[in-house]
Amino acid sequence: MTRLKSLDILALGFMTFALFLGAGNIIFPPSAGLSAGENIGAAAVGFLLTGVGLPLLTVVALARVGGGLPTLTTPIGRWAGVALAVAVYLAIGPLFATPRTAVASFEIGMQPFVGNSATALFVYTLVYFAVVLFLSLTPGRLVDRVGKFITPVLIIALVILGGAAVFAPAGEVGEATGAYRSEPLVQGFLQGYLTMDALGALVFGIVIANAVRARGITDSGLITRYCVIAGVIAALALSLVYLSLFYLGATSHELAAGAENGGQILTTYVNQTFGSAGSLLLAVVIILACLTTGVGLLTACGEFFGDLLKVPYRAVVILLALFSLAVSNQGLTQLISVSVPVLVGLYPLAIVLVALSLMNRLWVSQPRVFIPVMAVTLIFGVADGMAAAGWGAYVPQALTKLPLAAQSLGWLVPVLVTLAISLVLDRVCAAKRQVSA
Repeated sequence: MTRLKSLDILALGFMTFALFLGAGNIIFPPSAGLSAGENIGAAAVGFLLTGVGLPLLTVVALARVGGGLPTLTTPIGRWAGVALAVAVYLAIGPLFATPRTAVASFEIGMQPFVGNSATALFVYTLVYFAVVLFLSLTPGRLVDRVGKFITPVLIIALVILGGAAVFAPAGEVGEATGAYRSEPLVQGFLQGYLTMDALGALVFGIVIANAVRARGITDSGLITRYCVIAGVIAALALSLVYLSLFYLGATSHELAAGAENGGQILTTYVNQTFGSAGSLLLAVVIILACLTTGVGLLTACGEFFGDLLKVPYRAVVILLALFSLAVSNQGLTQLISVSVPVLVGLYPLAIVLVALSLMNRLWVSQPRVFIPVMAVTLIFGVADGMAAAGWGAYVPQALTKLPLAAQSLGWLVPVLVTLAISLVLDRVCAAKRQVSA
């Protein structure tokens, strides 16, 4: 039986880490840390729950079912599963996340060198997506190209940046601001949404499994085991990155006063700490992080839509790369403002789907539990998404008065109640069927 060597397992873990570490993973922690101040501990815990814990659980859930998102959604029915999968792949792919990797790497990594102009952005994104497309055309070689070559360079740069943040902070930990004063855990939890990692895990799961299969592994048990190990390696590495960047933001109150986003905080810090070399260090970190994530997203979307539409993989990734190129030239601020309501609406579905899948042995009939719980999640997730988009006036007042509704978590209590009712009905129906038999 073919097994992976220790170096191959480590490379697989590095590849998984690189797939997840994109623009949001580097931009949002410093910003959250700056706002959290002395409440950095609670905020970081909340961020790690959705930014690390949930993606890891998603990888485990996908490894258990032995397939991708379409397999995970089987209990809710074919068409509902396809609709959810398409929504997730579009959000994590050509509509938001993939273009964001390009424009974020430009604004943070390249803009200090080439300036901020539409022409510079277009030229950069054109070259960027050409490289992403080249790496994506041969998905079977991702471990070799990403895990063994690109990721080690990225990790070295991150170690330098993270080490400086911890051992050479810009100042003392500042005071908490805004909502982080009263509810740092919830705010950190919601900030973890913005990394898109839980949604990313839903599409990366099949990429990781295929990378294992490309190494000659055919045993389903080993594939599951290696996917879980890769997920654990990635989770540990991501946690270290997040915690160091949280601390960087929390200690940059005076240095980065007036900063509007994490990119500005990072730029200010590296310029003070490393001088002119700081811009180059930050450029390497951001560009490599975004590049590897862009490759993973394009590969995953290419495989999904190619299989769904029965179109050659090569044609799909070329089309998606061109579409992402066009979207990326709309600017980072515009992309983030549009993506936040979509993420707020989709994330509850992803969380509940993964949770139900991990507990599937508790249900006698999976559809009896999955369908009502996911339906309620959809209703309240859409309501939270509309509120996040500024369309709160169109949301029924009763929904806005639910516990945690103000924190975009109004779906939680209704979902838990529906789950309890569904569990009871599931057992009652199973008992009646057993008596009849």
